[in-house]
Order: sequence, then structure tokens, then C-alpha cells
Amino acid sequence: MSTYIAAIDQGTTSTRCMIFDHAGLVHAVDQKEHEQIFPQSGWVEHNAVEIWNNTRSVVAGALANADLSASDIAAVGITNQRETALVWDRKTGEPVYNAIVWQDTRTDKIVTALGGSEGAEKYKATTGLPLATYFSGPKVKWILDNVDGARQRAEAGDLIFGNMDAWVLWNMTGGVDGGLHYTDPTNASRTMLMDLDTLTWDKDICADMTIPMSMLPEIRSSSEVYGRDRERGVLAGVPIAGILGDQQAATFGQACLSPGEAKNTYGTGNFVLLNTGTEKVMSKNGLLTTVCYKIGDKPTIYALEGSIAVTGSLVQWLRDNLKLISNASEIEAMAREVEDNGDTYFVPAFSGLFAPYWRSDARGAIVGLTRFNNRGHIARAALEATAYQTREVIEAMNADSGVPLTALKVDGGMVVNELLMQFQSDILDVDVVRPQVAETTALGAAYAAGLAVGFWESEDDIRTNWAEDKRWTPDMDPAQRDKLYKGWKKAVTRTFDWVEGDD
Repeated sequence: MSTYIAAIDQGTTSTRCMIFDHAGLVHAVDQKEHEQIFPQSGWVEHNAVEIWNNTRSVVAGALANADLSASDIAAVGITNQRETALVWDRKTGEPVYNAIVWQDTRTDKIVTALGGSEGAEKYKATTGLPLATYFSGPKVKWILDNVDGARQRAEAGDLIFGNMDAWVLWNMTGGVDGGLHYTDPTNASRTMLMDLDTLTWDKDICADMTIPMSMLPEIRSSSEVYGRDRERGVLAGVPIAGILGDQQAATFGQACLSPGEAKNTYGTGNFVLLNTGTEKVMSKNGLLTTVCYKIGDKPTIYALEGSIAVTGSLVQWLRDNLKLISNASEIEAMAREVEDNGDTYFVPAFSGLFAPYWRSDARGAIVGLTRFNNRGHIARAALEATAYQTREVIEAMNADSGVPLTALKVDGGMVVNELLMQFQSDILDVDVVRPQVAETTALGAAYAAGLAVGFWESEDDIRTNWAEDKRWTPDMDPAQRDKLYKGWKKAVTRTFDWVEGDD
């Protein structure tokens, strides 16, 4: 009998395979980073072929690490970096261009032109999204407009598009030899091409973006058997049965399965999701309305989301670009060299500002520097930026939902940072709670796949598996909290209007 579920987590900086047992505990893992490609300022790309090769490698590695074979795996789930757009040839399997990553801002002029006199809200009633460089649709348009011959090939039916979930699934199920071109509603809802009510592609928006609908994957549920792995590798014949965009997967893995439950994932960026149940809540405060998940034939569950572009990747930038640290884990010790931020604020608007501002004209800034400041203040300001940005999103979420948050479930790589977690609790003035399994993105994809094949009977099994590991409680004077946050809001305004229309 198969006793494990595998999850492929294709993330922004790495790809990994994690294998879980019935209790939702990690049995094995393997992981590989991939190259971050920056052709110009504001451009971010990935090599999709490298990512696929890494996917095959980590699947084999995870199984080998636990001495398992395909017969031990009941199903495979896929979770992925959302909004990262890829166009490839259905006949050759070759991408026509690198994957354009969600952080990329090259589509700013396309987005402005699409909005016209109606502006950023043009498609929001249909898609739940403001017009922004963040989403997949304008990226596909850019590829069709700028890659030689791409538009003609697309209109001839030779090219197809997908976020990275679709790329992985297509290759696993045969590629050029009958690969399945599917996605799920959580990924489709991030393209700016899907109607949130009908979960179908909107032909009018596709026409506006001049994207042939023949390029688009079929939208299936987040939990069903799509097909079987047809690779000759170690998972041959295993059902592929779950797809969730990474932040929805983390929400599912955190057992935020009832309206009003929320989580915050601390990864490359930060993403706060609030389950709103079957009600589609349209934000008035700069948040996104998105699909949270759809399990088989059950009703669609929606969410409000606050997306923050740069958090963990800021630590990576301090490591790789400034050489301030040699390993990401060193950031906490460096920040502890000082007692506070020394009145220094770091606004990491490297890709503009996402929620709740949606300012693609913003760029990063470190403000408040004097001769007094040292590397410890920079490190501390970088960590605190994550917490301040999270508070901005939580405040918007409270306003939209009308229900103040009383505790925040957290997950992702940065939650091992004790200094950050305590400061997060302090600046929010609510408890911050870390689960025993902090890497809930892969766990959520595993749950979706396991539910589809009966490995777990119901969502109650997911609730039962969730367990608290540690809790942080606020311990900051209210006057200090207000002073720090006021300084942050002032710093944010300094990043506005840096990029002008003719830049």
C-alpha cells in the first residue's frame, strides 16, 4: 500500500520535492536553486528548461533520500510560483523566451495602455485584480509583441502558455507526446484573464491583450486526478492529483479552511491570505480578490490577499549584491548587534510597491541614515521592513473584512528568525503562531493531491494534523509601536514617483 504523498514545490528561487506521511510530517526532501536572470533593470527571468531539469532531479533525490519507489507514493501534488509566465511550442516543447517572473516590471507601459481612461480598475470587477505588472496576462502579451515570429506561431495554434504549474504538469504527463495542458483556478485567477465567478477565460480581456485563447490551458479543479506521470523516471505511473498556486497551497497547508482564518507566508515575498468562504469579497483597500481553492466538485472558496513583493529576497540581496552576509541565516545575529533600527528604514520597492499601494513607479530606498548607523542597523531595518509591510496589508484586510485579526498563522523560510517573529507580533499587537511544519506550501499541495485519491478522507483530517510549534506575544509599548510605524509610513512616501513615464 502507498503510504506517502509527494509534493513538487516549484518556487521563485528553487525547486524542491517533499514527501509527507499521513500525519502531514516531512519524511524526505530534496531541493535545488535555479539561476535568477536580470537582463535589464526591473527585468527578472528564469530558464524554464533548467527548472524542469531541476524538478526531475529533486524528485529522484527525495525518493532516494528516503529509499522509496513509485509504489510508495499514492499521488503527487504541484505548487508553484504564481504569475510567472511561460510560452512554449506545443510541438517541440521549447520555450520561445525565458519565463518572465512575477517580480518583473517590464510590462508597465502595456499595463498603462490597457487601462486607458478607466485606469487600474478596468478589469477588477471581473478578475478581482488591479491592472499591474505583477500578473501573467500582460507578460504573455509582451512575449507575443517582442519575440520574433511568436505572434504568428501563436495565432497558428503552435504556442501555448502557462504559469509554472502548467509547465511542470505538461512535461510530467508526456510533453510533446500528449502532455496535459491544464491549470487550476488559483493559478488561472492570477493571470488577469479569468472570470472569478465562472472560473472560465474571459474572451473580451483576452482580446484586449491580443492573446489567442488557443494558448490557454484548460481550467480544472485544485484537487482531482489530472493524469499520471509518464516520465521514465522514478514516479512513472503515479497519479498527479493536486495543483495550487504557492500562497493558496500555504493557506490550505495551514488549515485556514474556514471563513475568517488567515495566514502569512514569509518567502521571496510575503503573502497574507484571508479565507472568505464562498463569498467573493471585493477589496476597497488595495487587496486582491482571488480563488483560495476548489476541491473537486465542491463550491469555489475565495480569499482576500495582500501581496508584498520583496521580503526574503531582500535578505538574499544583502547576501548576493552587497555581500553584507555570506548566508541568509546570519541576518538575525547581525541585526541583534544593535538595540533598535537607529531611526533607519529600508523600503525594498525593487519591483515597485504591491499591496496596498500598487505603485509601479516606486523604487527601493534606505532613509534616515547618519554617521551613527552601521551594518547592524541596515540588517535590522531589512528585517523590520517585512513586518511593517505585513502590518499595512493586515490593516487593509481588517478594513475590507470588518473582522479584526486576533492571531496570525505564519509559515515559510523566514519564520525561523526569532527576532523577526517577535517584532512582527509587536508591530501588529497580536499573537504570531508558527506551526510544527513551517513549510506549508508543499504540504498544501500534498493535501490537495491526497484528498483526490482518498489518502486523506476530508478536510477535517487537515485540521487534525495542524499543530502549534511556537507562539510570540506582543511586548512593545504602544507609544513606541506608533512611533516606529509612523516612521515607516513616512519612509514609504520617499519611494514614490522615482520612475517617470519617459524612463
